[in-house]
Amino acid sequence: MSTPTEKLSAAGVSIWLDDLSRDRITSGNLTELISSRNVVGVTTNPTIFQAAIGSGAAAYAGQIADLAGAGASVDDAIFAATTDDVRDAADIFRPVYDASNGVDGRVSIEVSPDLAHDTDATVAQAIQLWGAVDRPNALIKIPATKAGLPAITAVLAEGISVNVTLIFSLERYAEVIEAYLAGIEKAQANGHDISGIHSVASFFVSRVDTEVDKRLEAIGTDEATALKSLAGVANARLAYELFESAFATDRAKALTDAGATVQRPLWASTGVKDPNLPDTLYVTQLVAPGTVNTMPEKTLEATFDHGDVTGDTITGEYAGAHQVFADLAAVGVDFADVTQVLEDEGVSKFIASWHDLQQTVRTALESAPEVAR
Repeated sequence: MSTPTEKLSAAGVSIWLDDLSRDRITSGNLTELISSRNVVGVTTNPTIFQAAIGSGAAAYAGQIADLAGAGASVDDAIFAATTDDVRDAADIFRPVYDASNGVDGRVSIEVSPDLAHDTDATVAQAIQLWGAVDRPNALIKIPATKAGLPAITAVLAEGISVNVTLIFSLERYAEVIEAYLAGIEKAQANGHDISGIHSVASFFVSRVDTEVDKRLEAIGTDEATALKSLAGVANARLAYELFESAFATDRAKALTDAGATVQRPLWASTGVKDPNLPDTLYVTQLVAPGTVNTMPEKTLEATFDHGDVTGDTITGEYAGAHQVFADLAAVGVDFADVTQVLEDEGVSKFIASWHDLQQTVRTALESAPEVAR
C-alpha cells in the first residue's frame, strides 16, 4: 500500500518542508523525512530562522560565541548562521538533487526583507548569499514586489537559481513569469548553461482565504457566505492554468528547446488556518504534475496520516475556479485590493520577523563572551 505522500509524489507533486533548524540537521530529522515522508526539498524564510535560532539557542551557542569573539555584527552573525544551515541542508539533499537531475533536492534562503523595495540591494545580496552557500542546489528567495521583479531577472541572468516568493495575484504571477523568461534569455546571452538554472514561483494559498473570508463575513449575505474558503484553491488553480499557457508559447519553447527548465508553480502557505476546514485542504485540492507543495511539518504529518490523494485535482477545475472569482466580484469582493493588502502584509510580517531575529542574535552576541567563560 502506498502512503499518501508516496501517492502525492507519484502524481507529480514535489514535497518540500517549510521549515529548517540546526537541530533538524544534526539530529538526522531531515534525512528521516526524506526516507519516510518523501520530502525532496526545504524552504526557509525570516520567520522560520527567527523560530529556529530563538528556540534552539543551544545549537547555535558555539558559533555565536565564536562570532562574538571575532567582533561580528548582528547581520554578519545572521548571515553566517543561516548560510551554514542552508549549506548543510543542501548537502543532506544532494543525493536527491543528483537523482532528480537538479529539479529537487533544493534548499531556499531569502534575501533580507528589509530590501524588498530595493532592486539593486536585492541583487547584490542574492549574489552574496549564492556565493556563501556555494551549493548548486540552493535557491535564492526574492519577493515578487515591483522592485523584486527586475531583481529576479538580474539574478537569473547571473546563472543563479531563484525561488520567487510572496505571489498572490495572477497579474503579478504573469509578471514573475515574464521576469523569469527574460532572466533566462539574458543568462543564455551571458554564456551560462541555462539547463542548470532552476526557479519556482511561490504562490500563497491559505492567506488568500483568510483575507477573502474576512471580507465575505463583513458582507454577510447568503451568497457571500457560500463563497467562504473557496478563493485560495481557485486562485492557485488559475495560476496553474496561466503556467500551462505561458510555458506553451513560442518564446518559452525556444528556451526549453535550448535546455532551459520551466519555472514550476509552488504552493506556499499551505497550513490550514481555519479549524473548520480539512487540515490537508491545500494539499489534496492542489495536485497536478510539475508542482511543488511546501508544507509546515503539521501539514506534512496530516497528509502522511490521512491525506486523500486521488490524482490531478487542478486541470479539470478551471471553469469552476473562474466562476468562483466571478461570484466574488458579484458580491463585492475587490480581489485586486485583497492581493495588494496580502503582499504588503507579507513583506511587513517578514520584516517584523527579521527584526525579531536581529534582536535575538544581538542578545546572544552580547551574552556570548560571558557564556564562553
